[in-house]
Amino acid sequence: MPSPLLDPAVADRAPDEHALTDYDRGHFITYLRLLDADADGADWREVASIVLHIDPAREPQRAEAAWRSHLARAQWMTRSGYRHLLRQDAQN
Repeated sequence: MPSPLLDPAVADRAPDEHALTDYDRGHFITYLRLLDADADGADWREVASIVLHIDPAREPQRAEAAWRSHLARAQWMTRSGYRHLLRQDAQN
């Protein structure tokens, strides 16, 4: 599996498939940063700006939609997405 990128560009929407994607593999660190920010109660606007590199003042709808979808995907990874990684490791 390729290493996740430290600060990759993000799509307007995270994947919503029931399987791990290449996008997920490349955005593990992004997902972790989103989960940390959420646990700390950070304002979504600040997170969108810093983590997703989308200016919520200029593009509020895009920024919020991207933040919501990526946070949801990060939460999916903690609930069930990680199982895909475990299966993958077991097969290798």
